[in-house]
Amino acid sequence: MRFRREQHLRRQGDFKAVREQGRRIDCGAYTIWYRVRDTVAPAPAEGAAAKPALFAPPPPNLVRVGFVASIAAVGPAVQRNRARRRLRAIVREHQLLIPPGTDLLVVARQAVNRWENRELTEKFIGACRKLPPAKGA
Repeated sequence: MRFRREQHLRRQGDFKAVREQGRRIDCGAYTIWYRVRDTVAPAPAEGAAAKPALFAPPPPNLVRVGFVASIAAVGPAVQRNRARRRLRAIVREHQLLIPPGTDLLVVARQAVNRWENRELTEKFIGACRKLPPAKGA
């Protein structure tokens, strides 16, 4: 399966929300931060005029994923791109293991390019088992 545009964490505020409000799972060569989004949209404030939102909130059952590979943690561009590419492939292949309504942030470390795909995949599947179930499930 491929990632649709709406499945990507894109805005800096989304990345920040996952880090500040979410929880972390250490997977050795990478870290997974996750945050379960509220399924109910906030009610508009009293007396507030109905304004169109600049960014519409994501659907409550949508899984969104972002990937981070920094120079300090992974290395030069070739290594960072390879790390992100490998992690994206693993998450894409096993995205159905992620509970609906979850934002996921995958942060690469230097070891990600030294580990075999099998090891990276096993760690990801194990981390997905630790994620809380979807609200209402």
